[in-house]
Amino acid sequence: MTMKLKSLSLALMAGSMFAASAQADSVFVGHLVDYTGPTAFVGTTYGPGVADAVKYINANGGIDGTTIEIESIDYAYKVPDAIANYKRWQGKGMVAMQGWGTGDTEALISFVAKDEIPVYSASYSAHLTDPTGANPATKKPAPYNFFYGPSYSDACRALVQWAAGDAKKKGIEKPIFLHTGDNHPYPNAPKEACAAYAEELGMTVATPVVVPLKPGDFKAQCLTIKESGAQYVYMGNLGGSVVSLLKSCGTVGVDVNYMGNVWAGDYKTVESSEAKEIIFPSSTPFYGQDVPGMETVKAILAGGGGEVGDRPTHHYIRGICSAFYMKEAMEWAKANGGITGPNIKKGMYVKKDWVPAGLEGVCLPSTWTEKDHRGLMTVAINRGSFENGEVKIERIEEVHLPRRDDWLGQ
Repeated sequence: MTMKLKSLSLALMAGSMFAASAQADSVFVGHLVDYTGPTAFVGTTYGPGVADAVKYINANGGIDGTTIEIESIDYAYKVPDAIANYKRWQGKGMVAMQGWGTGDTEALISFVAKDEIPVYSASYSAHLTDPTGANPATKKPAPYNFFYGPSYSDACRALVQWAAGDAKKKGIEKPIFLHTGDNHPYPNAPKEACAAYAEELGMTVATPVVVPLKPGDFKAQCLTIKESGAQYVYMGNLGGSVVSLLKSCGTVGVDVNYMGNVWAGDYKTVESSEAKEIIFPSSTPFYGQDVPGMETVKAILAGGGGEVGDRPTHHYIRGICSAFYMKEAMEWAKANGGITGPNIKKGMYVKKDWVPAGLEGVCLPSTWTEKDHRGLMTVAINRGSFENGEVKIERIEEVHLPRRDDWLGQ
């Protein structure tokens, strides 16, 4: 099956394909994926998570009888293509969108606010979390943007909080923190916020090192990291770039604690890099763990498109959570005036400590309000390592971050 410009029609009923009223047989949702671009390493797992979840939802009654028409488009991580597809979908009566990257999601903030179309992105940029501009430092309010999980900034804050504690245990008096990543909205999203919190915790912040998102030979960057004296290195990229960095640094003898964002840590990255250790955050259990909602995940996987094999990463599960929060907001909207963008948005504020039905223990309790779109402030910290030819991942800490006003949108 070709991934490029792939369209998935998941409706099970005929009718008015793009109608948005509560009485319609179906509603339309656009779905941006990256299956061939620079983030395909994780996009080919997250995207099917959303699509498979929608297929499952439709097969089990849809939105109280209304099915979701979803079109998945591989835009290869190109912002202009994302904007073009958004405009095309908006003209077809799209009521919500499942998005992907930080660059395109941030570029669309004003469009979706004007058009009143909720976007559930796979970008966890904190810039998407201030819906009203309550924080004077917020550059652009994002009233129609949502995502499941802690923001990149909050996840990085949790990592440096762990790092400060780890340094204390090891007797490191002045631990040094260093950010790596491409000069791109995605790896840059948490850079300033995380550095500020590292300093607040008593760490020294070294000059960031630019590492391309595309895989390559990064020995020069690794030597710069080594010369900085940093003990804790944050990796803002993902996939092949992270694998290249770990391998390159291994060849020049860099001995540091590597900390990755949520996309930089999974069993595939650990295995490909044969990493001694990667510390990374997560917001779901890993596939197969013994929690009640895992049976639903297994059913979604079994009835899905078969694109992720029988061992999906936690990125697939986050895609499922994203689809199910949208689904339940749509259910509320249908019962309260119709499945429209504004009503779906209102549906995101109805529940507190919200876990979608059937996904107990999978999606962590989340709360969105009209003034704060930081749904989740709990961050699980994991250690991944490659030992004796096998990947070992263990949860080592759970950080509960404060909901500070100065962190909103930052």
